[in-house]
Amino acid sequence: MSLQDSVNKILSQWMKGKGPDNDVVMGSRIRLARNIAKIPFPAVAKDDQLSHVADLVRSLPICNGKADMDYLGLANMPRLERELLVEKHLISPQQTKDVKNKAVVLRHDELVSIMVNEEDHLRIQSIYPGFQVQSAWEQCDQVDDMIGDKLEYAFSPELGYLTACPTNVGTGLRASVMLHLPALGMTKQMQRLVPAINKVGLAVRGLYGEGTEVVGNIYQISNQLTLGHSEKEIIQHLATVAKQIIDQEREARRQLMQVGKAELEDRTYRALGVLSQARVISTQEAMQLVSEVWLGVDVGLIKELDSSLPKFLVVLIRPAHVQKLIGRDMDAGERDVFRASLIRAYVNSGLQEKNADRQEEGEG
Repeated sequence: MSLQDSVNKILSQWMKGKGPDNDVVMGSRIRLARNIAKIPFPAVAKDDQLSHVADLVRSLPICNGKADMDYLGLANMPRLERELLVEKHLISPQQTKDVKNKAVVLRHDELVSIMVNEEDHLRIQSIYPGFQVQSAWEQCDQVDDMIGDKLEYAFSPELGYLTACPTNVGTGLRASVMLHLPALGMTKQMQRLVPAINKVGLAVRGLYGEGTEVVGNIYQISNQLTLGHSEKEIIQHLATVAKQIIDQEREARRQLMQVGKAELEDRTYRALGVLSQARVISTQEAMQLVSEVWLGVDVGLIKELDSSLPKFLVVLIRPAHVQKLIGRDMDAGERDVFRASLIRAYVNSGLQEKNADRQEEGEG
């Protein structure tokens, strides 16, 4: 199998696809927290109760080939495979800890996943490329209805769906968008923007959600509360604020091009130069440099690369993906060497392809 075949095999559909506003929005996700009636929440449930939850989920029609979904027990899964699922945003970092009686149900295209026995009995999620919050919601709602027809959810007429964390009580809905905001970072506007976003009831988090740092100028924006608002209201509010942030990022890019084009061009091409020649590079450095090249491509400064390559690399250079491609566990030093060679291969190949296309156009 070629390297490209291996890459295509491990990347999720939402990572490979192109959606609306994909110059700023990497992906849109809807997640629903659900618990089964009369069974304690995972944090206080006994092993036999958690095992019962897993058995109930495993017996669902959607796990028996009727919805192109597979039930995967995490205890039987190699550590590297679990970490790969985290990097794909299909399970949470918390889901990889103490994996006894934990599982994930995955649709074959990985647009839908269901975490079993995480903070709640079920975390149903759908993730789509680009700015497609409504589409992600419709897909997630459909899966939720299929499960709700077979299992009795813990539900209160006064409060709504009952969840382990009080902030999820009500709809149990967490809607989020993953945004690439390099220009707002370069112009120092994120320092002002984050508090403003928090004031309107949304949370700003890092690459993998709550408790994770921001790397590569990638942010997750999501609703904070689910009680007292309908699903439609939550999604609409998130979409409205996200659109404002998208517009502000584009305006910040326009300003950078207008008042500091030479400096921006120099910065993005320096990043491209390092990526095309580096022999050792860490995840964090690579993410920052890829982010700057991505910006250069999106604003039209770097014409030698296809616009899809930087987004592709942001996913590919993470530790579990790197090790999956090489086919074995590696220490940090080995990963940094292989990551650099992987980036060089893709960047230089991309440069050659663009040059070849230009030559053909010139001859034509």
